[in-house]
Amino acid sequence: MKFSLRRSGALAPAAILLVTLFGAEAGAWAQDQAPAASAESAATLPEPDAPRFVAEEVVQPLPTEEALEASVDGAASLQELVGDMPVENQLSPDMTCLAQAVYFESRGEPLTGQLAVARVVINRAASGLYPSDYCSVVTQRSQFSFVKGGRIPQPDQSSPAWLRAKAIAQIAHQDLWECEAEDALYFHATYANPSWARRKTQVARIDTHVFYR
Repeated sequence: MKFSLRRSGALAPAAILLVTLFGAEAGAWAQDQAPAASAESAATLPEPDAPRFVAEEVVQPLPTEEALEASVDGAASLQELVGDMPVENQLSPDMTCLAQAVYFESRGEPLTGQLAVARVVINRAASGLYPSDYCSVVTQRSQFSFVKGGRIPQPDQSSPAWLRAKAIAQIAHQDLWECEAEDALYFHATYANPSWARRKTQVARIDTHVFYR
């Protein structure tokens, strides 16, 4: 069994993300700025612009420490852990954006690939190079091609794919399972050959996505 509880806030009843946006408006498609880039592609590092600030707290309720420990300790695979995660409750807005990125970028991928996509969003938010909350990372201009006009489309909330995306988002956010693309900041579809990828270090190839740092 492979799992990780490295994050100090992983078992707390509540996790609070203090949101300070250092956004950038200029960016490039993962398919090397191609207008017809696939909805399964993410983008490369944008050029920084003037900092923006949003003073607000994003609170994501988490399972109790005892319930979370039982889930992690009893899960022999990522699939089992996904099945153990609470998906009935409504997610916070920031966690919803993370789940939406997983859903729209990778719902047809294996769970390990979905976890890697979530990890890219989380790593960007923590990097200091991108906005520091999930929603601003996902909706940043020219970064994720499923975002249109700064808006994320609504997933089919009755679908099993959406429930899995919610579970994966929580697992990634709480750092409950080791990810093959642990330090990735970029990814693109395998059928693409973006020029920026030659300047990055490949860290994982999972199904139809390649991940870089």
